[in-house]
Amino acid sequence: MTRRTPTISEFAIRIALAAAFLVVSVVPATSQGSVKLKPETVKGFDQFVASSEESMANKQAEGSGFLWLTDEPARLEAAREGRIVIEHLDDDADVDDGLIHNWIAGMFVPGVTIENVLAVFKSFDEYPDMYPEVIDSRLVGREGETYKLYQRLRKKKVLTVVLDTWHDAVYRRLDERYAISWSKSTEIREVRNAGKSDEELLPEGEGGGFVWRIYLYWRLEQTDDGVLAECQSISLSRKVPLLLRWFINPIVRGIPRDSLERSLKATREAVRRTGAR
Repeated sequence: MTRRTPTISEFAIRIALAAAFLVVSVVPATSQGSVKLKPETVKGFDQFVASSEESMANKQAEGSGFLWLTDEPARLEAAREGRIVIEHLDDDADVDDGLIHNWIAGMFVPGVTIENVLAVFKSFDEYPDMYPEVIDSRLVGREGETYKLYQRLRKKKVLTVVLDTWHDAVYRRLDERYAISWSKSTEIREVRNAGKSDEELLPEGEGGGFVWRIYLYWRLEQTDDGVLAECQSISLSRKVPLLLRWFINPIVRGIPRDSLERSLKATREAVRRTGAR
């Protein structure tokens, strides 16, 4: 009996099924603590952040434009039309066993003030009602202008990861027209089997490595008819093994973008409600 030669599409299906089986077999192992954050990775991230913050400070000091949104008329126009304008500032930067993700997004919120925006930022206990990713949130302390926050987050992009996170946040008015805010994670720990009887909090730096650091930088500008707001997100994740990059890379790289976009949309809706009171 003559044996039929598989078509190219059938070969592709077989390869995809085999790869899917491999991923199902391997990915659970990565979520069981086989990936560890190295000091060299943290050092590379810290250096990237220092350089980025220096650039932000220089731009502000030079008066070359407070907002990224207003650097190009098309961005500002899109934001005023109600869109969330989002851009990948750099290709993902490689550091030792890690990837740095640098995204920025902006929007316009009509009919509100900077105080409305800052009030939403400081409504820590209400975050679970405002932000889809936030399961729990509370203020755990304050030192001067620095607020110390705890949040439990659910990051979902094909796979679901639950994280217990701690952050230092600052909210600062520069003058009547401008304000800035930043939030920097001080500790992120993956939660295995979240919400179940065998829930386990993994040691810091262990787990799937989808999110190791989250730094957010907000810039606000008051206009005659509302607030222009933008947020830059710099985050750190694991470097994906070559064999799994076709599957894991879209997840790892998609988490920062999707989180940023959802955060801006949720902030806009919450500020609108506050400003309407």
